[in-house]
Amino acid sequence: MNAATTGLVAGTALGFAGYFGGFWAFLLVLVLGAAGLIAGLVVQGDLGLGTRRQR
Repeated sequence: MNAATTGLVAGTALGFAGYFGGFWAFLLVLVLGAAGLIAGLVVQGDLGLGTRRQR
């Protein structure tokens, strides 16, 4: 999936959560989606969680 398709799916999920579940469901889906994104980037190797020093 490319970035546009992923954004469309995420936006649709947030829209459904906001419409059917209210603000708190929207917020929960947003936070869990961000956590999943970060975890996926770490597993994929695009985001390192180690300390970075530039000297």
